[in-house]
Amino acid sequence: MSGHVRRWLHEPLLHFLVIGAALFAAYAALNRNSGDQKDRRRIVLTENDLSQMTIATLAQGRPAPTIEQMRSLLEVKIREEVLYREALAMGLDKDDVIVKRRMLQKMDFLAEDLSDLREPSREELQAWFKNNAQRFAYPPRISFRHLYFSFDKHGANTAEAAAAALKQIAGKPADSSDAAALADSFMFRDYYADRSPDQVGSEFGARFARSLFDLKPGSWQGPIESGFGWHLVFVDSLTPGRVPEFVEIEAEAKSEWIRDQRAEFKRKAYEGMKARYQVVLPSERAIEAATSGNPTNGAATTSTPANETKTDGAPAWMGGL
Repeated sequence: MSGHVRRWLHEPLLHFLVIGAALFAAYAALNRNSGDQKDRRRIVLTENDLSQMTIATLAQGRPAPTIEQMRSLLEVKIREEVLYREALAMGLDKDDVIVKRRMLQKMDFLAEDLSDLREPSREELQAWFKNNAQRFAYPPRISFRHLYFSFDKHGANTAEAAAAALKQIAGKPADSSDAAALADSFMFRDYYADRSPDQVGSEFGARFARSLFDLKPGSWQGPIESGFGWHLVFVDSLTPGRVPEFVEIEAEAKSEWIRDQRAEFKRKAYEGMKARYQVVLPSERAIEAATSGNPTNGAATTSTPANETKTDGAPAWMGGL
C-alpha cells in the first residue's frame, strides 16, 4: 500500500492537479469582489429618480421642470453619485464625526419605520394610563402680588425691614397704595397671574416657589427670601394640582403610549446589535484620570466581551424582539 502511495506522490498528473487547484483558489480569492467592483462602477438612474426630482421641484412652489432642466438635474444627480462613490473608495467616510452622526440618525429613522406599532385597545390604554397617571398630572397654579425689599438698600437688615412692613399692612387689601409705598422698586412685575411652580421658580428660585405654594390666599404673608431679596406676598388664588381623568387626555395618553412602545423597541434593537460586538474599555485608572482633567497615555485596557450572536436572514439587531 505504501508503494502505491509513493508512486502517486511522484505522479506528474497529481502535481498538475494540485498546482491547478491552488491557482484556481488564488484567482478566486483575488477576484471574488470583481462583480461588486463592476457594480460599483455602474450608475443606474430610474423613472423613480425622475419622479423624485419632479416632486422636489414642485414642493418648492415651482413649476415642473422642463426637459432641459431635467437633464441638468440628472447631471447633478450623476455628479453626486460619482463623488460619493469616489469618496467611499478613498475611505473619506472613515472616522468622520459628521458622517457617523448622520448614520446614527438614519438608523434611528429605520427603527421608527420598523416599529410600525399597532393601535392599542381602549382597555389596554386605560390600564397603561392607570400605571402612568402621574405623568399627566396638572401642576398647581397661583396668582399673587408681592412687595420687594432689596438687599442693596437694606443690607443685613432686609428681612427685618420686610417683617416691620408686614405689621403695617396687615389686614389691608392686595392693591393698597400704602402697602406699595413701603416696598422697593422691583425690576420685573409686581403681580403674577396663573403661574406654575416651575414658572415661579425660573424667576424667583426654587426655594421661593416652594414657600409661596405653602401660603393660603387672602392676606399679606411672609417675608419670603429669593435671590433678589425678601418679599411680602398676597396670594389671590391657588388652584391645587390634580391628575386628570382618562377621558380628558385620552389622545395625549395614546401619544405617550406610542412613544413608550417605540422607545422599548429601540432599546431591544440596540441590545441586539450590541450583543454582536466585543466592547473594550479603558482601564478605571484611565477613566479617573480623564475625568480629573489629567489624561494618561498608554493606559491599560480591560476587555468587556459581549455575547456574540449570529443570525441567518433577519438582521442581528432584530433578534430578541
